[in-house]
Order: sequence, then C-alpha cells, then structure tokens
Amino acid sequence: MLILTRKLNESVIIDGRIAVKILRIDKDQVKLGIVAPTEVGVHRWEIFEAIQSGQQRRERGAEPKKENPNPLRGPKEDGPKPG
Repeated sequence: MLILTRKLNESVIIDGRIAVKILRIDKDQVKLGIVAPTEVGVHRWEIFEAIQSGQQRRERGAEPKKENPNPLRGPKEDGPKPG
C-alpha cells in the first residue's frame, strides 16, 4: 500500500488518467473529487463489495429471480379487467 500525504486542493494522479483531489477536510471526513475515464469503475468500498457478491451469486446461479423489477409499478395486468 502506498501512503501519501495531501493538503486541501492537492491531487494525486493514478496511471496518468485518474485524478483524485482533496476537496474538503472536516473533523473526521475527507471529501474527494475523482476524475476517471468512464470505463473505470469508481465506487465506495462497501458498494464494490456488494457488486462483487452479486456477481458471484449470479455466476453460481443463486441470484433470486425478480418477480417485479420495478416495485413502484403495480403487478402486471394480463387481459381485460373483470367488469
């Protein structure tokens, strides 16, 4: 692991194409700005782990089938309504 020290408004360049800039420093939080090509995924660690575990479940065929992909829409209507 490479450990760097940066001050407010300073940046780090990764692989000549990804820039990480320190935008704000609060008590126990640091706000980062990241500029990266669209083909490079940039996620918080916990989101990355969730994506990875979902991919592993799909590869094993254990991903549950979604009955209604959009829960804001009602159930699918088949045919005419009883009158």
